[in-house]
Amino acid sequence: MSVRYFQCHFSLLLSAMASADLRKELECSVCLNIYTDPVMLKCGHNFCRDCIGRVWDTQERSGGYSCPECREEFQDRPALHRNITLRNIVENFLSTHPDQEESGVFCTYCIHTPVPAVISCLLCEASLCDNHLRVHSKSPEHVLCDPTTSLENRKCSVHKKILEYYCTEDSTCICMSCRLDGEHRGHQVETLDEASEMKKKKLRNVLQKLMREREEMEKRVQSLQEHRRKVQGEADDETERVTVLFRDLRRRLEDLEKRVLREISGQAERISGIINDLVQDLEIKKEELSRKMGDIEELCNMTDPLTVLQESDTGDLCDTEDGDDEDRERHDKLLQDEGDLDVGGISHTLHTGLSDIMSGVNVERGVTDILLDVRTAGNHLHISDDRKTASFSSPQNRPETPERFQYSQVMSSQRFSSGRHYWEVDVGESWFWRVGMCYPSIDRRGDQSRIGNNKKSWCLEGWWRRGNQLSVIHDSNKTRLPGGVSSKRVRIDLDYEAGRISFYDLCDPIRHLHTFTTTFTEPLHAGVYVGKRCCIKICGGNQK
Repeated sequence: MSVRYFQCHFSLLLSAMASADLRKELECSVCLNIYTDPVMLKCGHNFCRDCIGRVWDTQERSGGYSCPECREEFQDRPALHRNITLRNIVENFLSTHPDQEESGVFCTYCIHTPVPAVISCLLCEASLCDNHLRVHSKSPEHVLCDPTTSLENRKCSVHKKILEYYCTEDSTCICMSCRLDGEHRGHQVETLDEASEMKKKKLRNVLQKLMREREEMEKRVQSLQEHRRKVQGEADDETERVTVLFRDLRRRLEDLEKRVLREISGQAERISGIINDLVQDLEIKKEELSRKMGDIEELCNMTDPLTVLQESDTGDLCDTEDGDDEDRERHDKLLQDEGDLDVGGISHTLHTGLSDIMSGVNVERGVTDILLDVRTAGNHLHISDDRKTASFSSPQNRPETPERFQYSQVMSSQRFSSGRHYWEVDVGESWFWRVGMCYPSIDRRGDQSRIGNNKKSWCLEGWWRRGNQLSVIHDSNKTRLPGGVSSKRVRIDLDYEAGRISFYDLCDPIRHLHTFTTTFTEPLHAGVYVGKRCCIKICGGNQK
């Protein structure tokens, strides 16, 4: 044991002395620390750039400059040139002796000036600089280690001896006395090096596991970020589409508004013109009547009978059939027929324009309709003449074909292999139903042929007898949804390229129920399953 102590002591001593000698060569004579950005003067001496700069700033007041090491004088302030070789040596030294940079441990015996320690002695419980290390005892009991401020932690708290072993039963570090005579006698022990390596091995395994978990988390983070970018891109595209749509709607509505207002204004101007003409004619006739009334009053006021009787134009004054019937007819016709705005015509223009706008929008969206394919309908399913309603019924005696479902189920005749579409169904008071989308290759026989019970279909299921219970099903995996369909009306949205099938309750406001996300490999058909004594009606379908 003494030979081992001696070898260890001697090896640490040589290493510390070599490190101390090299460190001394790498110290700046101004700050007494290892060089930082070393520069070399013309005289060959090296200093930290900041240190020599501060020295020369002080010398500048005296009007001269000199080397702090050899006192060689310079007439002008010399230019500083970086010593690249010395800088590389410093960096290599610090990389192999990281404790030399900022160990925070100082020599115990250098009490006047703090000097960094290069080694610590566990026996002496002291840290030593290179000078005190040279005179330190070389005996084996003086165990040396890297500089540390926790020397007491390296000794047994009971026997005050150096900790050399690790008790695996009690998971604690012990000294020789603990092993031979103390409470750990007879326990399984290992040297500190062996125990340390074993623990390092376990920690490395944990580290590998943690690294794999971190890599997996990084992948999930990247996946989420990519999904966020995808969603944001879809949102941007959808925002642009809706913005263009509403901009076009606003333009069309503004054009329609101007057209309807022009029609209202035109009708008002036309009626106002007719009224003005009639008023003008009546005003002229009023003046004529006033003139006649004045002449008659003048004759009536005459006292000479001969003059009254000899007035030549009294026949004209007494003529009261002066076309008043024609004016009255024009007046009555205006008030009854032509004097009001053609509100019906204006409303027709307005509603026709609105209809044209919506028709234009629908043309752009490509309105399509959902029709049920009787060839696929199960024999207990009655399909209405307009192919919009499916209801459970007695056997229909249809011929058995490969396309026909065994159960009360039916597909649409339309197939969707691209684009964005939606369709709506009225489930009414049906106590059990399923609606959704399916591939044309779905089975037509067996329980797996029911929509939702296979990998080739996706559906929403409603079950009123179980408290208005809603579920979504794919590949027989059922997921309960909160609440039921409050509006008795369901909307199914399909975005083929994005691989999404969404379900909505058409209440006010519309409530999103669920969205399936996948990659479609076949065209899709609308699918409906109807329970006994139940009925479902297709309300419409659109392509967005």
